[in-house]
Amino acid sequence: MSIASIRDMAIVLLAIESLIIGGLLIVLVLQIRNLINLLKDEVKPILDEARDTVSTVKGTTSFVSDTVITPIINVASFASAVRQGVATFRSPTRKRAENGEQGTE
Repeated sequence: MSIASIRDMAIVLLAIESLIIGGLLIVLVLQIRNLINLLKDEVKPILDEARDTVSTVKGTTSFVSDTVITPIINVASFASAVRQGVATFRSPTRKRAENGEQGTE
């Protein structure tokens, strides 16, 4: 076997290898295209539904906040104010006695 025939065989092998690599690259590009189509057709509707669900949850929490939580907070703050007012009017002399002041009873 001469060096020229070895060179020719190496060139043929490299050409076959290049054809195989080119074919595999074409298959890879087609698979990427299929993946992109899958993402558009399958994942996009799921994301749209998730967006709709988040919008519904926002509306529900706003409704619950306006109709349930806010009135409860208002009632609790009113009750606290009444309790503090009653406590203030109920024991003014006791606080003065604790501070060392004399009451005008």
